[in-house]
Amino acid sequence: MNDRNRNASTFLANAGWGPASRVFLAGDASDRRYERLHLASKTAVLMDAPPGKGDDPRDFIAIAAHLNALGLSAPRILAKNLQHGFLLIEDLGDDLFARLVEKDPSQEAELYAAATDVLLHLQSNPAPQGLANLRAEDWAEAASFGLTWYRFAIAGDAGDTAKFSETLTQALQTHADGPRVLILRDYHAENLLWLPERAGIARVGLLDFQLGQMGQPAYDLVSLLQDARRDVSPQTEAAMIARFQAASNTQNFDAAYATIGAQRALRILGIFARLCLVAGKAQYVPLIPRVWRQLQRNLAHPALADLAEICALWLPEPSAGALERIRAQCGTNQTR
Repeated sequence: MNDRNRNASTFLANAGWGPASRVFLAGDASDRRYERLHLASKTAVLMDAPPGKGDDPRDFIAIAAHLNALGLSAPRILAKNLQHGFLLIEDLGDDLFARLVEKDPSQEAELYAAATDVLLHLQSNPAPQGLANLRAEDWAEAASFGLTWYRFAIAGDAGDTAKFSETLTQALQTHADGPRVLILRDYHAENLLWLPERAGIARVGLLDFQLGQMGQPAYDLVSLLQDARRDVSPQTEAAMIARFQAASNTQNFDAAYATIGAQRALRILGIFARLCLVAGKAQYVPLIPRVWRQLQRNLAHPALADLAEICALWLPEPSAGALERIRAQCGTNQTR
C-alpha cells in the first residue's frame, strides 16, 4: 500500500467508513480520481485530489455550498481532510446525461432543457464573492493553447501567437465581454446526473464545478451544447439557445455564443494535444476532430471573419496524418 492509499484508508476510518468496500468510479483530465464506497446499505464517493496538483477541495466545498443554497443539487460534503486532499461526498448515482441519451436519444430534449434551466437559475442569482474574473485578454491567452500545443504538436512550432491573441481579444471585447456571471466551466453531459425523484431544477445533479469563476453568460451553455465528447443534435442545440435567449433577454446572443464557442474550442484543441504530449493520455486525441468541427461552425459566423482568417492561416486541419503525429509524441514532452 502506497502513502496515498494509506492516507485515504486513515481518512475513511476516521469518517466511519473504514470497513467500506471501494470501487474505482472515475478519473478525468486532472489528477483527481473518484471511488464509490459501499457500507451495508449506504454508498458515498471518495474524492481524491492530491495537494499541489491544481485543484483545491476547498473550492469544491465553497461552490457546492453556493449551489445547494440556490436549491440546486451538488453533492453534500460528508467528511473532509483538506491537508491530504480527501473529500467524502454524497453519491448522486450513475444516471449521467451522456449514458441516458446514449441509451435513449429521445430523452435528450428533456434533459437538456432541465440543464439549460439550471444555468438560467444560477445566472439569475448573485455569484459568491472573490472568484477569479478574467479579462478578455486572459481568455484569449487561454485559447492560445490552440497554437502552443495543438499546432505545435502537428507543425513543430506555435505560429504567430501575438497576432492570434490580439485578434481573439478584439472579438471577445466586441461580442462577449459584458456583465459576468458564475460559470461552472465543465458543464456537460458527463458531469450532469439525472435525479428524477427530485423536483424542478434539483433534478439535475452537478459535478466537477470546483474551477467555477466569473465568466460570460454564454460559456456554460456552449460547454453543454458543443460537447467535446458527444454530438448534441442540431435541433436540441437550436432549441436550447432559443430557450436561454428568451429567458435571459440577451441581445446579440448569436455573436456572443459563436465567439465563446470559438474561444473554448481553440483552448480544448490545445488541452487535448497537451494531455497527450505531456500526460501520455492518448484517449483525448480521437475527440479532436469533433472539436475542430465545432470550431469551424463558430468561425463561420460573420462577426468572426478576422479570427477565421488567422485560424485558417495557423491551425492545421486534424487529418489522419496530423492526429497520428500527435499520438506518436504521447508522453514525450513532459518538460516543455
